[in-house]
Amino acid sequence: MDLTNAGLVLLFVVSLVPVLPTEATVLSMGVTAAQGGTSLALVIAVGAAGGVLSDQALYALGRFGGARILTRLRGRRKFATGLDWLSDHVQQHPRQVLVAARWLPSGGTIGALLAGSMRWPAGVFRTASAVGVTLWTSYAAFLGYAGGELITEPGYSLLISLGVATILSTAITFGIRRGVHAH
Repeated sequence: MDLTNAGLVLLFVVSLVPVLPTEATVLSMGVTAAQGGTSLALVIAVGAAGGVLSDQALYALGRFGGARILTRLRGRRKFATGLDWLSDHVQQHPRQVLVAARWLPSGGTIGALLAGSMRWPAGVFRTASAVGVTLWTSYAAFLGYAGGELITEPGYSLLISLGVATILSTAITFGIRRGVHAH
């Protein structure tokens, strides 16, 4: 197996396991695509496939014990902000909120568990999950690709892409925290 295929397998596995660094892996594979190592469309497809399967497992877990898990997660700051925001908004616009949750730290994990614990219809969840995962994976892959196109040294382009992603994520989280605390 060559390095590109190994990278795609790694991307799938990382996307499948919620606690692994999915964003960094998708970004790095985006850089790889920019350097001509693989297709950007393939990076997005593989990352999205792993993410959708992960969401389905988390949704099922949420249906059979999600309330207990969410209670435990609420005690952790990393999860609390996203969970508070999702809980406040999910009733009004469930599909849109699940899609937007992708940009919160651990938002995909929390959103899938919350949807399962709220017993959303499976079809509604699958659609929102597929759209959210694909959009988020595309964002991260394109960000890595842009870094790889702008700077030809893969290590530097990955660092810059990670820096931009961190700034965007921090800004989104800060905005949501302000909104949660304002209510």
